[in-house]
Amino acid sequence: MTLKNKLYEIIYEADTQAGKAFDVVLLFLIVASVVLVMLESVPSIDIQYHGPLNIAEWIITILFSVEYVLRILIVKRPWKYVISFYGIVDLLSILPKYISLLIGGAQGLAVLRAIRLLRVFRVLKLTRYIGESRYLLLALRKSRPKIMVFLFTVFVLCIILGSVMYLVEGDKGGFTSIPRSVYWCIVTMTTVGYGDIAPITPLGQAFASMIMILGYGIIAVPTGIIGVEIAQAKKVATNTQSCQHCLETYHSDEAQYCHQCGKILNNE
Repeated sequence: MTLKNKLYEIIYEADTQAGKAFDVVLLFLIVASVVLVMLESVPSIDIQYHGPLNIAEWIITILFSVEYVLRILIVKRPWKYVISFYGIVDLLSILPKYISLLIGGAQGLAVLRAIRLLRVFRVLKLTRYIGESRYLLLALRKSRPKIMVFLFTVFVLCIILGSVMYLVEGDKGGFTSIPRSVYWCIVTMTTVGYGDIAPITPLGQAFASMIMILGYGIIAVPTGIIGVEIAQAKKVATNTQSCQHCLETYHSDEAQYCHQCGKILNNE
């Protein structure tokens, strides 16, 4: 196996000891980086320990930069990784530190470094999380069309119910416009209940009660959709084998070719 293939298995996969060790180190660096960003936002801590915090952040940023470059060099189609979701996250997680070095007034961009926390989802394929994260991701991916239809239905329902509430209450309870009434309907249906707008008429209160009860039923729908998909996903045995051409993951245990692009997998 060539050095490039070895690096690919270590960085992109977690089926080997080296790959698992790499993900453990990466997870530690991600958590440490986010903790540093949080500490730097506390004025008293930043004033007293600005130097050590800055040095530690530069060390982590350089390590992330080396990892980003390696990810580009070892894949067959680098541009595929660069424009992917995780590729953009990786880039945004290292850019703020370099921009703050070049532009003096760009320290505010340091908050964007907290986006590194999104990288945790990449390393959830570790050890005991390898199966559960895979099932969850597959379930979310397959249930996405159903969830989108469901959310669109809820949005239309909120517009209709909010418009009705505007006709029932009017300006008395703060329902001064249809958009404001739709806002109240969304807050009520999601059981948030800020209390800034409330019906005061008996008919409006009765109508609001029905919306509240409806909200509990609506919340349960996405849970059922995703639950069914998780049950279906657990029937398929997959691993963390990643395609070097399209970066598609979670292939069947016996797969020799990528189910996305048809290229041969890295089974050397």
